[in-house]
Amino acid sequence: MSDGKSSSLKSTVTVSITNFLDSGSIVAGASGLTLWTKALGLSSFEVGLLGALSANAFGSAIGALIGGRLSDKYGRKVIYTYDMLVYMVGTILVALSQNFVMLLAGFLITGIAVGAGVPASWTYISETSEGNNRAKNIGISQFAWSLGPAIIFVGGVLLAPMGLMGNRILFAFLTLVAFIAWRLQSKLEESQEWVDQKAQEKREGKKEHPYKDLFSNMVSVKSLLFLIGVYMFWNLVAGAMGFFMPYVYETAGGLSNMQANLLQAVLWILTAAATYFGFAKYGDRANHRIFFFVGAAMALTSWVVLTFAGMKSSASLWTFVALWGISAGIGAQAWYALWATELFPTKFRAGSQGIMFFVVRASAGVWSIIFPTILQTLGFQTAGIFMIALLAVSLIVGTVWAPHTRGKSLDEITMERYGKAYVLDTHKAAKHQGTTSQTKVDSVPNGSTNRA
Repeated sequence: MSDGKSSSLKSTVTVSITNFLDSGSIVAGASGLTLWTKALGLSSFEVGLLGALSANAFGSAIGALIGGRLSDKYGRKVIYTYDMLVYMVGTILVALSQNFVMLLAGFLITGIAVGAGVPASWTYISETSEGNNRAKNIGISQFAWSLGPAIIFVGGVLLAPMGLMGNRILFAFLTLVAFIAWRLQSKLEESQEWVDQKAQEKREGKKEHPYKDLFSNMVSVKSLLFLIGVYMFWNLVAGAMGFFMPYVYETAGGLSNMQANLLQAVLWILTAAATYFGFAKYGDRANHRIFFFVGAAMALTSWVVLTFAGMKSSASLWTFVALWGISAGIGAQAWYALWATELFPTKFRAGSQGIMFFVVRASAGVWSIIFPTILQTLGFQTAGIFMIALLAVSLIVGTVWAPHTRGKSLDEITMERYGKAYVLDTHKAAKHQGTTSQTKVDSVPNGSTNRA
């Protein structure tokens, strides 16, 4: 992977625009949700349906399931050749929407494009990185993911006097960024890991469906359950926040649209800063278990503050914004993006992410339908208690079963977990296995051992 690794930073930045567009499309819809509701006279069910079929939930879930499999079968590059074209169709539809059906179709198409791009982007970044800079490069992609909402919410504040037209402009801006991304990403070279994997399969004459291996191997099944446990329960909270938080601020807290967008803008600026100066800087060096716990504990504390102190106090609001904003930069999303690319072999690395992303975002879709009803019928504090419980599950799963992959190449990790049959460079992996067999080991969720 000499060519890919020598230009890993450049390819990481290019691919990371996908993450910017993912989060950007979610919060662009969120920042204008009350405006669309008033303009089109939407019911609470229609509001929930927009959230459920958007890039925040079912839309991206469907896209991930399709994109992950296509990425493993036809290559990472095929996604970058066409995905942004689909995204642009969706954002243009939203920008020009005149009725609910048009708006819903735009949200759904945008979501499918987002979902298709995420497994390919994280996989490509990981496969073109080395063991000592993989977390850094994933961190850069997460920085782009957090920068999207920061920019969109600042734009929402500046464009607030324009009302709904301001939100249409935000989606037009996303269309322009998607066009730039398409031009850059279509020039990327294919991942050498994927090329080698396909060459090996051709030599061996294997035509077995990769998902058969994925679901018949207990190592990969336990990894799926672990990662879903870490990410799904956190994302139920983060997903609801990403799409509904301005709506919550305005309906339950009595804030104006501009105030709600300002809070979210500051929150995401803090997330971007924490991602870059926290996860990207120290993810390759710090103890993963401790690092994950700190972020998860901050997220949990933020919702305890907001739930029981309420939104009438500016102190509680800004404490929540600071704690959640920083935690989101060093928390579950970044660790999931890293671990999901490390814990599976090249053969089904993107496909496994597609399946997990489908489960995670589909569950967020169900929650998006339920959450507004809970908020209206049971009140904000009850909804907050649900959030606290979900975050507690993610914290426990991630802290107890965090894998020890720091500093290792993908081949080394695959060798330790699956054996040489799944490794492309078996000689290097076997050599590594011999040199690390005497090091200190810790138990991991799949039953294998890794060094701390």
